[in-house]
Amino acid sequence: MSAGRNVEQQIALQQRPPSLAMPSMAQRPRHEPGFLPMHGGFRDRFVTTPEAKYCCESCGLVLCNPRQTECGHRFCESCITDLLSKPNPVCPADVEPLFEDKIFRDVCCYREIMALKVYCRSEKNGCKEQMSLQQVMDHLEVCPYFEVPCPLGKCKEKMMRKDMSEHLSRKCKHREITCEFCNHKMALTELQLSIHQHDCPKAQVTCSFIRYGCSFKGLNQEMREHESSFASEHLRMMVVRNTTLEAKVEDVKSELMERYKVLPSLSSRLAEVETQNEEMREKIRQLEQKVVSVQMLMSTHSEKMLEVEMELRELRPLRVMREEVEALRGSVESMRSIVASLDSGRVGSSSGSHTLGSLEQQLTRHDDMMSVHDIRLAEMDLKLQVLETASFNGTLIWKIRDYKRRKQEAVVSKNLSLYSQPFYTGYFGYKMCARVYLNGDGMGKGTHLSLFFVVMRGEYDALLPWPFKQKVTLMLMDQGPARKHLGDAFKPDPNSSSFRRPTVEMNIASGCPLFVAQTVLENGTYIKDDSIFIKVTVDTSDLPDP
Repeated sequence: MSAGRNVEQQIALQQRPPSLAMPSMAQRPRHEPGFLPMHGGFRDRFVTTPEAKYCCESCGLVLCNPRQTECGHRFCESCITDLLSKPNPVCPADVEPLFEDKIFRDVCCYREIMALKVYCRSEKNGCKEQMSLQQVMDHLEVCPYFEVPCPLGKCKEKMMRKDMSEHLSRKCKHREITCEFCNHKMALTELQLSIHQHDCPKAQVTCSFIRYGCSFKGLNQEMREHESSFASEHLRMMVVRNTTLEAKVEDVKSELMERYKVLPSLSSRLAEVETQNEEMREKIRQLEQKVVSVQMLMSTHSEKMLEVEMELRELRPLRVMREEVEALRGSVESMRSIVASLDSGRVGSSSGSHTLGSLEQQLTRHDDMMSVHDIRLAEMDLKLQVLETASFNGTLIWKIRDYKRRKQEAVVSKNLSLYSQPFYTGYFGYKMCARVYLNGDGMGKGTHLSLFFVVMRGEYDALLPWPFKQKVTLMLMDQGPARKHLGDAFKPDPNSSSFRRPTVEMNIASGCPLFVAQTVLENGTYIKDDSIFIKVTVDTSDLPDP
């Protein structure tokens, strides 16, 4: 639309009297009420985003019945009406005063807007058609996906136009049907809720005295004649039925009286049985409590006995070895004193030299023996330390200190991975450990912390079921107050060599190369005092006793 044309239209309107130039907004006809929005601009979904010049300065929607102000801005008809209803109205775009007689219809803009392409308003129901805004109403008149009301006046339902025939033929409660007896047409609800079927002269009915023995069946119009002519017979049937019922009632009364006589004794017996049952329940509860207490006590004693047995098994040879080492050290020191005294008082005699050589040989042997014992003592100390930190309930809590240094060693390939101390599913259970790559391994190298689970060779493997099938849960512990631990779990693959009975010290590790991103680990609260905690839990609930 050219600016010159807008000026011509505006001048033409200003030359007319105010009453003719711009009719009151309330007096303007609204065409096609189902097409135009109730207020503001069009809310249709446009195929391409409309240009800013087609949007209302007030509501921001595509202009509906566009009106242009003296200052050159465009508004929807309803939006400009709202603005003019305020005292001292101004244009929201430039705060210029607004005058009703200087606002005119922008016909050119209206035509351009009506030519814009939109999707069908029934798009949500499945319609894929596109059309100009001008063609929307014409399309909706035939669109199979457009929702229309049922044409039957009493039905309030709406459905898509394509479903109308099925609704009228099968679903509508007010659809017209025909009586199967007299072919009279009526609404379904009338047939169901009225007494038509009872009044229909051609309906097949059964005599209402069928319960008394009458077997007559016929049309409604024949039933009236039957009831009047067979009234006495119906009465006789009722008398016979009533007599039979009275006899049955007397029999029932007699039977009830006989049963009523034994009720007091049964009631007292029932009360005794209930009392005995309550006493038995109380005894059973007490016995169950005692059994639970004994079981807990036995479990506690068994655990303590196992702990004491393990400690004694490990500490007895350690104590003996330490005593032997102390004795050897005493002997060595004594021999060294003798050697030193002989060496200082030696006068070169052959017998003195021979004695000194013999003592030096013994001293060397004792030194060698003490070295061997020191090595064994160190091994036993290490084994004792491992046993002190090991758990026997299937749970490992692994504290990794000096995180920054060890991470840097992994980055420069000095020490790629770390192994945890062993842990066990029981004193005679599976032996396991964890393996961590602080700088990642495989797909996680350089970006993630990789965490793996390792099955180790244990002393009681011959008594355990293989392959290893217990559920494993890996977890990085959050040391912050939120305790948002990061975890993953898996069930072992029975066909993997990682979970078969180990033939070497430990099997191939299995776990998560992408366990946690290093950015998440190092920017959260998982590192504290340069340490992290890793938890590994093995499900021991269904493990059999070895």
